[in-house]
Amino acid sequence: MDSQRAPPPSSGPLAGVRILDLSRILSGPFTTMVFADLGADVIKLENPRTGDDTREWAPPYQGDQSAYFLSVNRNKRGIAVDLKTARGRDIALRIADRADVVVEDFRPGTAGRLGLGYNDLSARNPQLIYASISGFGQTGPYASEPGYDAIAQALGGLMSVTGEADGAPVRVGNSAADLGASMWAAIGILAALHARHTTGRGEWIDISLLDGQIASLTYLAGGYFASGEVPRRYGSAHPTIVPYQALRTADGHLMVAVGNDTLWQRFATLVGLPELVYDPRFVTNPQRVANRTLLIPLIETALAARSSAAWADELSRAGIPAGAINGIDAALAHPQVQARDMVLAAEHPTAGTLRMTGSPIKLSRYTATVRRPPPELGEHTDEVLRELGYAAEDIAMLRDEGVVR
Repeated sequence: MDSQRAPPPSSGPLAGVRILDLSRILSGPFTTMVFADLGADVIKLENPRTGDDTREWAPPYQGDQSAYFLSVNRNKRGIAVDLKTARGRDIALRIADRADVVVEDFRPGTAGRLGLGYNDLSARNPQLIYASISGFGQTGPYASEPGYDAIAQALGGLMSVTGEADGAPVRVGNSAADLGASMWAAIGILAALHARHTTGRGEWIDISLLDGQIASLTYLAGGYFASGEVPRRYGSAHPTIVPYQALRTADGHLMVAVGNDTLWQRFATLVGLPELVYDPRFVTNPQRVANRTLLIPLIETALAARSSAAWADELSRAGIPAGAINGIDAALAHPQVQARDMVLAAEHPTAGTLRMTGSPIKLSRYTATVRRPPPELGEHTDEVLRELGYAAEDIAMLRDEGVVR
């Protein structure tokens, strides 16, 4: 499909940066969407027959489009090219020759076998920044293994500390390993773009889902290194702060974060337990941690007198961090979320009015907007090929032969 829409101009901080996006599913596409939101020209290359895997990860659909795909592919131009053909690979090479960044999330070795690995592309374009996202990285005994978010969460220890204390290990509700890898990739690319101003050369950025999970262990790993005790599951509670968890109220649960002794004194008094403020079992946080099994039932008995909403309002007015445990619907409708433009809308040619989460990056001189909706499969193929110098008859031939769509 040839787009008739003129490319919207970008005034973002990354305007002028061109990215060839060879990735699919979540970690790579989320990384490139961050850059697209900030003004980069992201060209998303997909298989002409099936497209990004997530085009079929449905229901739910919006119109005839997968809601999953729509969530991480806005502000990109989409082309459909068969990389298993010589002429398809030549198209990718031509784009990479003109690109600042390439992002791929194939299994290690796959891009190289296609002639699109870092060594292949950097030999042609020494300034190219090449980011590879994989399950286990480009080196090590597990490098060739397929990488999935849930496996990284399991091997990286996250599942072992997620879930109720007496329950089974639980996967985090979103794809934490994939999304964490996306953030690390974005940071690496930005660092390489900055370094290139001095060196004049590109960089190969090797991002692993498992590495990201290990890095995120932070204080959990620190505690293990210090004590030798293996961290365990605490449900919604915190291993080293009490009370800092979901607590039962008259009509449900309330998340409370009493992060220091001053807040504790204010909290205990407000919920009607002033006698606990200087109780030697609870007077300091280490004592509250040691006696959490005694303290939490006392607090929950007091909270049973009122609803979660009533407690949340009163605690918040007193400067004590507390909040309802929202469903996704309530979270998206929260007035603070709305005020921060964290829900955006755009018109899609087949999906209609499309709502999506906004960018959390708030800059004083630039506001991320939806310049273009997520592309339909091959929507900008002709446009990009013309930019590369292909004549109309050449594009028609490539399309007839199934090299492009």
